[in-house]
Amino acid sequence: MTRVNERIRAPRVRVVSKSGEQLGVMETREAVRKAKALGLDLVEVASKADPPVCRVVEYGKWKYEQSKLKKNKVKPSTKMKEVKFRVRTEEHDYNIKLGRAETFLDEGHKVRMQLQFRGRENAHREIGFEVMDRIKEDLKTMAHVDQDAKLVGRNLVMILSPLPAGQRQRKFKLSHGDLIEEDDFGEDEGMEEDEEHAAVEVGGEGEKKEG
Repeated sequence: MTRVNERIRAPRVRVVSKSGEQLGVMETREAVRKAKALGLDLVEVASKADPPVCRVVEYGKWKYEQSKLKKNKVKPSTKMKEVKFRVRTEEHDYNIKLGRAETFLDEGHKVRMQLQFRGRENAHREIGFEVMDRIKEDLKTMAHVDQDAKLVGRNLVMILSPLPAGQRQRKFKLSHGDLIEEDDFGEDEGMEEDEEHAAVEVGGEGEKKEG
């Protein structure tokens, strides 16, 4: 809590004028008297200093200016979020993922859209670009494109930045379910490997029976 005038507890304080001029160390009562003689207040601005530092200011105006400074400092930092897609992402999951992307954008974050090609999908990468074009169109009321879709290894990547707050308009909601885990690519790849392994075993048994 900021102490003002007679509420300042220290017997002696270092005084700074309204213009920032150092007035030196003096007894608190004297400093308060001089501040009031100018129609101003003595405000403690550094209570942990020895002696505490006080400024001669108009307290109401000073408090307002400090609150504005705090608001400017509290602005959240922009982060890079990520939403992952597949070539075969189902409509339900697609809508949920775009709802999550809208949430990130509405919080002021950039969003990295990533689509991973697997197996035979690599032979039809144009489908991945079509998915990215659809995402860009569906999110045009929330974001603009920082980086158009491009291939990075086996992945197709596009980066979006949020539109100004007053221009954003959400279309997708998360009321119909939770987003699939963002790192679920590995799980699906493992499942496909298990299925292929099982198919080989079944085929092998059939060949043994024929023999």
